[in-house]
Amino acid sequence: MPARLVDEHLEELARLVDTAGAEVAGSLIQRLASPHPATYIGRGKADQLKILAEEQSATLIVFDEDLSPAQGAALEKRIGVRVMDRTELILDIFALRARTAEARFQVELAQLEYMRPRLKRMWTHLSRTQGGIGTRGPGETQLETDRRMIDRRIARLRRELGHISRARGTRRKGRGEEFRVALVGYTNAGKSSILKSLSGSDLFVEDRLFATLDSATRGVELGSGYRALVTDTVGFIRKLPHGLVASFHATLEEVAEADLLVHVIDASSPSWDHQVEAVEDVLHEIGAVGHPTVLAFNKVDQLTHTEEDALRLRAANLFGPHVLTSTREQYGLASLKSALRMRVQGERPTVELSVPVSDGKTLAQAYRESEVLNRRDTDTEVVLTTRATRALIGAWEQQPGIEVRVRKKT
Repeated sequence: MPARLVDEHLEELARLVDTAGAEVAGSLIQRLASPHPATYIGRGKADQLKILAEEQSATLIVFDEDLSPAQGAALEKRIGVRVMDRTELILDIFALRARTAEARFQVELAQLEYMRPRLKRMWTHLSRTQGGIGTRGPGETQLETDRRMIDRRIARLRRELGHISRARGTRRKGRGEEFRVALVGYTNAGKSSILKSLSGSDLFVEDRLFATLDSATRGVELGSGYRALVTDTVGFIRKLPHGLVASFHATLEEVAEADLLVHVIDASSPSWDHQVEAVEDVLHEIGAVGHPTVLAFNKVDQLTHTEEDALRLRAANLFGPHVLTSTREQYGLASLKSALRMRVQGERPTVELSVPVSDGKTLAQAYRESEVLNRRDTDTEVVLTTRATRALIGAWEQQPGIEVRVRKKT
């Protein structure tokens, strides 16, 4: 791995540690052709890490890679300090950030599935609602009791999340023909800020990794009578734990079933291309690859004119059409709203609507709820060429005295 990428990975790990509420005291790097089967890093490097931890009075060591249960146990025994890998750190952050009951269920499920094979090296046991005589079988060890408790809790959480998933599916069906957009992207790319600016709603926004875990859906007016339901989803990250992706399946269904994805990219990040790859990996895992997508390079206000020109050229060469966005007023989101409006337009058929001159109610509805492209008046009727939703077209077709001719879909 190039030195630049190593530095970026360590910087991201430091931000994760900061988000979890700890302070970075130092770092250590070892280049290996393959991980050591017993301790991941070499024994000599482990001893060096022990000395560094003692010098800095460190109480926790975080690896940027995933450790097996045996490797974690061996390192803790050799160094004498609590050892955590990248997956456990991210799970800890998700637990810290979970606000709704659904998010807490999702995170707890992922934590328990991560914890189960690692119970042997844990210093404390799970808290219990019951304890003492009668809570364990004859000859059953504490480890077996904990595993049994975890298995029961995992089964219960899966049932709860199944109920939530079905309820979410019912709500999606109730949205009818609303055009659905899902914002996806690397954590801290600015998805929540974009939704807040697009919708004018009060959403929690913070300049930290995984500031929000709960999906939020808002109606966004796009102009010319067009509207979309836009959903902000949990941010992705390099090596996002598989257990989290599985646990957040109900939430990520919003992505897989959206009419359009807006992939928000942090243009100010020097490694945005690698972040794009990480996001695409997760999209592949949830079955959302190949969806219609708009690429939105966000935070362009943080670039110089030279950097912005270079970004435009590189993005055009790599991806083709894209938009540049910023929630700062001088840049704005006009290009993104325009791109969304064009996509919604493409989903609406163009119809020719003949309405009696005396039917002012239907004429007012056409101007209010559809995009009128042309109008022709005669003595007895008004003929409108308009783009309208299928639901509205169906309602017109049921009204006596009104003639509807679907011309084309643009």
